[in-house]
Amino acid sequence: MTTEVRVPTLGESVTEATVATWFKKPGDTVAQDEMLCELETDKVTVEVPAPAAGVLADIVANEGDTVGVDALLANISASGAAAAPAPAAAAAPAAATPEASGGSTDVMVPTLGESVTEATVSVWFKKVGDTVAQDEMLCELETDKVSVEVPSPAAGVLAEITAAEGATVEASAKLGVISGAGAAVAAAPAAAPAAAAAPAAAGKDIANAPSAEKAMAEAGLSAANVAGTGRDGRIMKDDVARAMAAAAAAPAPAAAAPAPRAPVAADDASREERVKMTRLRQTIAKRLKESQNTAAMLTTYNEVDMGEVMALRNQYKDQFEKKHGVRLGFMSFFTKACCHALKEVPEVNAEIDGTDVVYKNFVHMGVAAGTPTGLVVPVIRDADAMSFAEIEKAISEKGKRARDGKLSMAEMQGGTFTISNGGVYGSLMSSPILNPPQSGILGMHKIQDRPMAINGEVVIRPMMYLALSYDHRIVDGKGAVTFLVRVKEALEDPRRLLMDL
Repeated sequence: MTTEVRVPTLGESVTEATVATWFKKPGDTVAQDEMLCELETDKVTVEVPAPAAGVLADIVANEGDTVGVDALLANISASGAAAAPAPAAAAAPAAATPEASGGSTDVMVPTLGESVTEATVSVWFKKVGDTVAQDEMLCELETDKVSVEVPSPAAGVLAEITAAEGATVEASAKLGVISGAGAAVAAAPAAAPAAAAAPAAAGKDIANAPSAEKAMAEAGLSAANVAGTGRDGRIMKDDVARAMAAAAAAPAPAAAAPAPRAPVAADDASREERVKMTRLRQTIAKRLKESQNTAAMLTTYNEVDMGEVMALRNQYKDQFEKKHGVRLGFMSFFTKACCHALKEVPEVNAEIDGTDVVYKNFVHMGVAAGTPTGLVVPVIRDADAMSFAEIEKAISEKGKRARDGKLSMAEMQGGTFTISNGGVYGSLMSSPILNPPQSGILGMHKIQDRPMAINGEVVIRPMMYLALSYDHRIVDGKGAVTFLVRVKEALEDPRRLLMDL
């Protein structure tokens, strides 16, 4: 027998959604009402529970697919093999499988990525004594680059947490221990029916949406403080958001004022909030300061008339989007212009290694992106060999994943040059800081109409200030100025890019 998993009602006037994340993969055993996937609409995020217990037979709509209301997402088969162990364990614990008869499984730190040797345990989604399913998220680790979720390596009971929240752990360290379900039943002196009922009693906590568990952990809320609107009272992500909004609107309870810290007055101290820096923010601070302390950093400025690029973009943007499925922005023009200039001034694309200069015969372009947790720099590899459409698609995809916190560490390593666009936040001029070991970073800024003298006449032109910060140990002033002038020339006359001039 097969049960279909379909798109639920998405809400008034919402006719389609995008499959954002699958929490299960084909072949996984699922319980009824266990969260299978998450859909994103233009208004809300919708989590899809399993309509029946069984095995996820196949996935029809993959991550990134757009689906309509009631569209088929997947199929669940009622596998007899998958269903058999549960009744057997309830009736006779002694006859359980070896995995469920008292064996234990260590929860280890997963591979963190190249050059990453340690992480901090930021959140435990489960507590000791909780029943967990295989691949259910146990905790989240924070490295200096990304967050890493740790799934349960086996089904059973979380018997021990060896690395508490806030602890720093090395790669391959032990985080906790999962004991077999049989051991948990045997440890309880109650009769078999009572032992069989234990998982059911804990089922409400287990079946909360994974994103809701994570949101509660981040907000410091317990499940008791959140009213669940899901089936059987299960807590959904939207429930957590409502609880947080209600808590913010409610009068703050009277609390003891923090002890005065000189030279801060006591009344000011009571209005302060102390929050521990995330590992990402600590690393950003450390690397930026190291950059200032290590490199002989200097910034040179110029300005560019964006009129030609804007006219070209307005002329072809509709055709471009229709053909390539992505919008034509300014970033592809800047990326192309920088790649063009780096060929002429290769030292800006090089790095210092001890007493050697390493020249790169390729361009891995870092594109700085602001996220809720801090600045990250995803890398567009071999950008110099890409077309405008390929660059726009890569920037769009990596930018979205950066904001969602889904970038891998490999995607943020190996950059040879960086572009930072402060103009999207309204910055008119700034001096970007180098991203070591790179020797150059280009700062883009806001496009602003300004009066310019052209051929003896004052005309209004859309102007942008450009800033190139560079390591003066390897890049001379002449090279830096030449690079910036070449970028300016290419943007003011984009035909130069086609002619390789």
